[in-house]
Amino acid sequence: MSQSFINAPMSESLLFQGVIARRICAFVIDIILMGMIGWMLAISIFIFGIFTFGLGFLMFHILPFLPFFYYTLLVASGGTPGQRLFGLAVRQDFDLSAPTPAQAFVWTLLLWLSLVIGAGLPLLLALVGIRHRAAHDIFSGLVVIRNT
Repeated sequence: MSQSFINAPMSESLLFQGVIARRICAFVIDIILMGMIGWMLAISIFIFGIFTFGLGFLMFHILPFLPFFYYTLLVASGGTPGQRLFGLAVRQDFDLSAPTPAQAFVWTLLLWLSLVIGAGLPLLLALVGIRHRAAHDIFSGLVVIRNT
């Protein structure tokens, strides 16, 4: 994202208008992309496992960590493909700068914990506030904004 967007005279309400629907659509796109990457990785590991007489099959243990790598690396670098497609960006709450890798990791970890352990209930917090921040946004110090 360019610096001109961050300094643009855009009211705060416009930064968060329609964010919830866009976040849901972006998440669906990202799940589809992670599924496709996971299948390609699984096929590659299977072929590698055949050529290494079964030793390569041990690499299947990395597949459960794919969502953490996907979200952490892409959020820290400006946003996931789904977020970019729907005109969203994850930024630091106080100055709208790009998140640090540590913040992106915490954001990702809390997102998946809220989905798995909390059954998605912490995500409902986004329906209440003006800035539409879910629990993982608040605890990681990040906010999801429109960048278009």
